[in-house]
Amino acid sequence: MVPLLFLQTLNNLTNKNLMDKLIQWLTENQMPCFFKKYIGIRCPGCGLQTALIELLKGNIFESIIIYPALIPMLFLIFFLVLHLIFKFKKGALILKITFILSSILIVSNYIIKLIIN
Repeated sequence: MVPLLFLQTLNNLTNKNLMDKLIQWLTENQMPCFFKKYIGIRCPGCGLQTALIELLKGNIFESIIIYPALIPMLFLIFFLVLHLIFKFKKGALILKITFILSSILIVSNYIIKLIIN
C-alpha cells in the first residue's frame, strides 16, 4: 500500500513539474506579433498565446478576458478531430455553428481592442 501511494505521489509531482516546465517554456518563448511590430497595430490573433498560457495555468476567467475565442477554437479543433473519426450525425452543423461563434468572437474582440488601445 505504501509503495503504491509513493508512486502515485511521485507521478503527480512529475506531471505537475512537467506542466510547470511547459508553461515556463511557453512563457519564455512567446512569438512576437509581426503585424504589430511592422504595422504598429494589433492583429486579430494578439493575445492568443498569453490566453493559452493562462488556460494551462488553470486561470479560465483570465484566459477568456485576454482572448475570448480561445476556448471555442479549442473545442472546434477537438470536435473536428472527433467528427472525422466518428462521423457524428449533426457534426457538420455543430462545426459550422462553432466556427461562426469563434469568428464573431475574434472580430468583435479585435474591434474592441482597436478602439480601447
